[in-house]
Amino acid sequence: MRILLIEDDKRAASAIAKSLRAEGYAVDVAADGLEGEELAKINDNDIIILDLMLPEQDGWTTCANLRRDHVLTPILMLTALDDVADRIKGLDSGADDYLPKPFHIGELLARIRSLTRRRTEVRTAVVEKYGLRLDLGTHRAYRDGTEITLTSKEFSLLELFMMNAEKILSRETISEHLWDMNFEPRSNVIEAFVKYLRQKIDRGFGQPLIHTVRGSGYIFSEREP
Repeated sequence: MRILLIEDDKRAASAIAKSLRAEGYAVDVAADGLEGEELAKINDNDIIILDLMLPEQDGWTTCANLRRDHVLTPILMLTALDDVADRIKGLDSGADDYLPKPFHIGELLARIRSLTRRRTEVRTAVVEKYGLRLDLGTHRAYRDGTEITLTSKEFSLLELFMMNAEKILSRETISEHLWDMNFEPRSNVIEAFVKYLRQKIDRGFGQPLIHTVRGSGYIFSEREP
């Protein structure tokens, strides 16, 4: 999953980005509203975390501009303001949720999961396909009842595959969702992570679920492509 964080406080942005990356999210950071608006329009983000008090252009204006230009990515607003009217203004400008500062990183992660479920129309914290079970709340994975230990990035990659079962995912699609704008497209990182994931979820279980589609990418399916 790819997250755009628009936050001008360098210390706060660094801490939030570090925590999100530790959970397997790809994170791009913008330091002002204008830069954030531009990145939100050119990249395929899954969530936008938007601070209200920003230089160049405030969060309300940034949010309203994105909605005006049909950017429908879920937006979570961060605000240190106590005035209810300010929070109402944020929601009315097009935000999907808000989180008052200071906050616990656990609550931020929970709100991100909630917004993700709304977007994908998954109403449960558990995803199940072809004998594989992902618990999005605990970050645990099981196949045929056997728990599989995954790194944060492997878990995110498997979640992407399962959310798009029977669809071919190109390298570009995978990188857009799981790596930030510093990703080197000519590297073999994606191939390496797919290999690691296959070793864990396919080896010893008989039926392989992740298949290579030559020249196109990968597909998560019970059937050979």
